[in-house]
Amino acid sequence: MATREDIEIMLAQVALRDRAAFAQLYEATSAKLFGIACRVLKDRGEAEEALQEAFLRIWHKADRYQVNGLSPMTWLITVTRNLCIDRLRAKGAVADPMGEAAEIVADSTPGPEAQAVAVSERAQIETCLDELEAARAGAVRGAYLDGQSYAELAAQHDVPLNTIRTWLRRSLLKLRECLSR
Repeated sequence: MATREDIEIMLAQVALRDRAAFAQLYEATSAKLFGIACRVLKDRGEAEEALQEAFLRIWHKADRYQVNGLSPMTWLITVTRNLCIDRLRAKGAVADPMGEAAEIVADSTPGPEAQAVAVSERAQIETCLDELEAARAGAVRGAYLDGQSYAELAAQHDVPLNTIRTWLRRSLLKLRECLSR
């Protein structure tokens, strides 16, 4: 399993157009990114295409990644998630909350150890989400797991757009604090 430092080094080498580092980065991160693509898109074929497109984007934009103390996986996940959301918006699809995606993710290629780690991480994230107020946890799930826009969330929760931005920012800070415990 690649560490944060390993992934940072791979990203730095990819920025210098090192194909071997790109292959290593793909090997180390593709399963997790594929799971995220499946969760957002809820279609295995679409997720495979999105993952391919995400890695093309990572290849071309690796020089934009900055070592800033945050996990490089966060950057990779953001690239993948945003691309999936763009695909959903282009199709005009509205994502279902939770649901079938867990079954699709369970069918992906990670081995038992990776699955056990993913289950543990998911449980930790769910525990931290439970510490948030219900509306704010719902907004986080809507924005970052289901691909809803801020405007859609504002309408859903009947609050101004800037309130949604504030909720999400503060919720992410609380989640980061919770996950670091």
